[in-house]
Amino acid sequence: MNTPNTNSLDDSADVPSQQTAATVLQGLQISKQVTGPEGTLTILHALDINVSEGEALAIVGPSGSGKSTLLGILAGLDTPSDGVVNLLDQPLSTFDEDRRARLRAGKVGFVFQSFQLLPGLTALENVMLPLELTGVDEAAEKAAAMLEEVGLGHRSGHQPLQLSGGEQQRVALARAFVSQPALLFADEPTGNLDSETGEKVIEMMFALRERQGSAVVLVTHDDQLAARCDRRLRMSNGKLVEL
Repeated sequence: MNTPNTNSLDDSADVPSQQTAATVLQGLQISKQVTGPEGTLTILHALDINVSEGEALAIVGPSGSGKSTLLGILAGLDTPSDGVVNLLDQPLSTFDEDRRARLRAGKVGFVFQSFQLLPGLTALENVMLPLELTGVDEAAEKAAAMLEEVGLGHRSGHQPLQLSGGEQQRVALARAFVSQPALLFADEPTGNLDSETGEKVIEMMFALRERQGSAVVLVTHDDQLAARCDRRLRMSNGKLVEL
């Protein structure tokens, strides 16, 4: 009689388990209407969008196509006329402004075309802000280390108006990444920079994103920049089309 081989394993044990990346951002049936002199204008038409942990997603399209409006809604800076946004497993659309801000604190970073640095603060103080808002210990030391990482340790005591556009955007990058966010929103991050400076800023942004594992939602009209992301969507007539 043949003795069963008790050392053999089921074939399925040889197949590695497939783990699906967690969803950090989800928009369901997002619509946005605004009322003007000529009546109601629909900017976004029942959009669905998902962003996975660590994913870089680009949303491309011409100016005025609704890209920035969508980003603002996904980030909780604006509210949809209809639809639901879930940010980090939280129903963002049901929160008031203060609660949305608390949810983003320390978990979501922003890089804007216009830099959005506080003019009365130094570069160091601007980078410290997200750490101080969440009560992180040694905020000054961590902010200083982040400024060194973006090559601006020697400019930490300068205010924004004493910095070039490229330097201001690097400070904005340091501020966005200093809290190691799960998700970064970037709205035309090179829009106010010349091509050479913009390329350096983007190299730095993607290097920081890769090192920290942050997901990125990037709004841009630059197809070459968008091509660096894992996935691209084009805004067309208020709807998203996968590229």
